[in-house]
Amino acid sequence: MKQILFSLLLFSLIGCNNETSQIPYALTEDDTTSPLTENKIIPVNNQFQSVWDVVESDKLNELPQESVSYSKLFDGAIDLITQNANRTLTDHSDIIEYFDKLAHPNGVCLKGLWEIDTQNPYSGYFKNGSKALIIARASSAMSETKRGEKRAFGMAGKLFPTTDPLEIQNTPSANFFVIDDLGGTDLEYYTDTKLTNEPDVSFTSTIFTSLAYGYKVATTFSDADINSGIRQLYEISYLGEDKNSTIITPKWIEIEAKKNQTKFGVDDFRDEFQLDNEESIVFTIAVASREIDGEKLWQEIGTISFDASVISTTCDHRLHFHHPRWRDDLIYEE
Repeated sequence: MKQILFSLLLFSLIGCNNETSQIPYALTEDDTTSPLTENKIIPVNNQFQSVWDVVESDKLNELPQESVSYSKLFDGAIDLITQNANRTLTDHSDIIEYFDKLAHPNGVCLKGLWEIDTQNPYSGYFKNGSKALIIARASSAMSETKRGEKRAFGMAGKLFPTTDPLEIQNTPSANFFVIDDLGGTDLEYYTDTKLTNEPDVSFTSTIFTSLAYGYKVATTFSDADINSGIRQLYEISYLGEDKNSTIITPKWIEIEAKKNQTKFGVDDFRDEFQLDNEESIVFTIAVASREIDGEKLWQEIGTISFDASVISTTCDHRLHFHHPRWRDDLIYEE
């Protein structure tokens, strides 16, 4: 049940569509030594600023209130989920054609800086001293966005291995996905929660009223990939590394807003991220690869500082987060 629910919410964070990408791409040869070059559609001339400019290009003046619908899973007799699950696993494009997000339809997009400032054993952009520009989308599951409703918060992020927004990249962005609780919580604010790549499951009324919808999405995605209960982090661990390097990746990540940043009184979680003038909102990054008696041994290693936000049509309908295919050959902390 946990894997079914995770697939439902995660797949919606990624999004699927029935159009082809508008970003130029190249299909690389199979190279199993690197997850970034394994039979994948790789955008060329990839640039942080270009992606963010598109995300900002169609700002909305009012908060949209999208809802999920079983009918959106189909186009007449065409099963769009089955048709496009494999694309989601292979297409690294950051911007694609208009599509409906399946279970996290309402979100806010953010830009900022990923920064690691603590010594740790991990590779790539988990290394101490790493800095990367990031575009993220914070969201809430299903149709609920306001305080008093059962909300399952999520975040999808994509790292660009540079601090220069105009630098042209020859590698795709590295994507990650975190959720707090698959069944939703009663937390008043997004900034009160902790998000992880292996979230908890609370069996709430939201789950039981959405079983048919969730089962369809989850089983389709499970057919395309395995072990959907945890989303691996190796794309970040490989970022910036030579393909012959020994890559060590954390098993878990936890993202949490720093204290004393809550905008008390706002009803919709998206209003928590309205950043005016030189405002910012900072999240801590903690990672772990071991646990004792069920308790993960978290190490706080850095921060994500968001300095701009936008609610836009592209944020909710065109920004795409590649899903890393499951690998069973990863090296965790030794």
